[in-house]
Amino acid sequence: MSTTAIYAGSLGVILGAMTGLWLLSVRLRNAGIVDSFWGMSFVLSAWFYFVQAEGGWPARKLLVAVLVTIWGLRLSLHLLWRNHLQGDGAEDPRYQAFRRHYGPERYWWFSFFQVFLLQGVLSWLIGAPLLGAQLGGGPLGWIDGLAVAVWIVGMVFEAGGDLQLARFKRRRRPGELLTTGLWRYTRHPNYFGDAACWWAYGLFSVAAGSYLPVLGALLMTGLIIKVSGVALLERGLRRSKPGYEAYVRRTSAFFPWPPKDR
Repeated sequence: MSTTAIYAGSLGVILGAMTGLWLLSVRLRNAGIVDSFWGMSFVLSAWFYFVQAEGGWPARKLLVAVLVTIWGLRLSLHLLWRNHLQGDGAEDPRYQAFRRHYGPERYWWFSFFQVFLLQGVLSWLIGAPLLGAQLGGGPLGWIDGLAVAVWIVGMVFEAGGDLQLARFKRRRRPGELLTTGLWRYTRHPNYFGDAACWWAYGLFSVAAGSYLPVLGALLMTGLIIKVSGVALLERGLRRSKPGYEAYVRRTSAFFPWPPKDR
C-alpha cells in the first residue's frame, strides 16, 4: 500500500470513529465526550500506521506506537475523569453555548460537522509525524535518543502539571492561584508538555528520514498556543482570577523558566 493510501486510510478510520462517537453524543446529549477521545484518536492512527506501513525500522515503529499509546491513553483517561466521572458530568460550557445558539434541532448537525468531524480532520493532520516515523529509516540512533528524552520531559510536564492542578483544586481556597511546583516555572506546564511530546514524535519522523510530517507538530503547537489552549485560557483567567496579572508578570507563559523576582 502506498504512503498516500495509508494516510488516506487513517482519515477514514478516524472519521468513522468520530461518527460513532457523535451518535453516542446524541444519545447522551453531551458533545463534550469528543474531548475525552482526542488522545485515543492518535492511538488509533499510530497502530494503523504500524500495521499498514512497510519498510520502517521495526524497533522505531514499535517504540513510537507504544509512546503514543501511553500519551494518548493517559490524556483520554484524564479528560474522561475530569470532565465526566468527577463532579456532575455536565456538558462543557462551550458546547452548551453552541446548543443555545443553534437550537436543539440544528445543534446536533452542527456538532457533527463543526465539532466531531473537524476534530477528526485536525487529529489526522497533526498525526502526520506518526506516519513519518513508520516509514524507512535505519537503526535507532542519536535523534531517536533525543526524541525519547524530549518525550520524557513532555510527559513529566503534561502529566505532572495535570496531577498538581487536580490536587490543588481539591484543597484550594476561593481566589487562590496555583503557583508552585511545575506551575512556578510556566503558567501552562501541561500545554508545554503536550507540545514537547509532539516535537518528540516529529524527531522520530526526522530519524526515519521523513521531514514534511514535522508540520504536524508545528500545527499542534500553534493550536495549543494561539487557539484552543494558552490564549483561550489566559483570556478567562485574566478576567476572573485576582492576582493573576502579578503571576503573569513573574512567570513564563509557555516555556519553563525561573520566575522573575517581582
